[in-house]
Amino acid sequence: MIVTTKGLFKHAYGKYAIGAYNINNLEQTMGLFRGNLDSQAPFILQISKGARAYTDKRMLEGIIRAADEVFPEAIFAVHLDHGDEETCYECIESGFYSSVMIDASAKPFEENVAITKRVVDAAHAKGIAVEAELGQLGGVEEDVSVDAEKAKLTDPDQAKEFVERTGCDSLACAIGTSHGAFKFKGRQGLHFDVLEEIQKRLPGFPLVMHGSSSVPEEEVRRINAAGGKLLGAKGVDENEFARAAQLGVTKVNIDTDGRLVWTRVHREYFLEHPENFDLRPPGKVFMAEYAKFIAHKNEKLGSAGKLEEVRAFLGKEG
Repeated sequence: MIVTTKGLFKHAYGKYAIGAYNINNLEQTMGLFRGNLDSQAPFILQISKGARAYTDKRMLEGIIRAADEVFPEAIFAVHLDHGDEETCYECIESGFYSSVMIDASAKPFEENVAITKRVVDAAHAKGIAVEAELGQLGGVEEDVSVDAEKAKLTDPDQAKEFVERTGCDSLACAIGTSHGAFKFKGRQGLHFDVLEEIQKRLPGFPLVMHGSSSVPEEEVRRINAAGGKLLGAKGVDENEFARAAQLGVTKVNIDTDGRLVWTRVHREYFLEHPENFDLRPPGKVFMAEYAKFIAHKNEKLGSAGKLEEVRAFLGKEG
């Protein structure tokens, strides 16, 4: 059942965070739904601009519609991840998305406000929620690339002004995470002090953490053992998700880790079965492994076991 992010955030706020997982193909979709149902968790299914262009957006949307029929007990929102203004309008007009993200964080503050406000006005007219971003994460995600030295943490005072002027429904904050597999060096971690100050200025307002993959050492080790070259990759400590949730983070974006699972499964499978030319055997392995990965993440986020609570809550809200 496709629902709005507003209802999910209202139930989760201050207690747990909802996993927001990007998909690009059938195998990811099947593993995602199975993992969330195995762990009895609501979730957010994210489609990026790059995923929509990978084949044709109608193909990906068709897979999601089919999954909604195959897994009628699932509760999830469909979200555009890192959209530009044009893509946001296209998704708003499609009527398929629960929410869209307008990412104008690379623009000067006033321009970010103006662009975000335009998208908010268009989305709210259609009953669609908007996620915006303030501050800049380092790293690379598709066509979003920011050098580490140019990354900028979110200013708490600006965050309050930004939300009040734009009317956005949730805010992606830069608190030390970054996109991709190479997030931290040494003992660097999340800036909870910044997050605390933002929550003080925006009590009860849903915050979002991007670039939150943990880049598990075991996945990286196995990928490299099977011929990969991911050297020095390090991510977010997943044990910090619970603390972030208590400080208002209701949505946690996880993409890179899923790609690592895909890479590990396929590298190992074809290394062990060089005679194979059928895509389905490794695909079946990946779907099962991805489902386990999703269930594990939901445990760390605190969303596991919340499905029936959310169903009852949304029923009362509706």
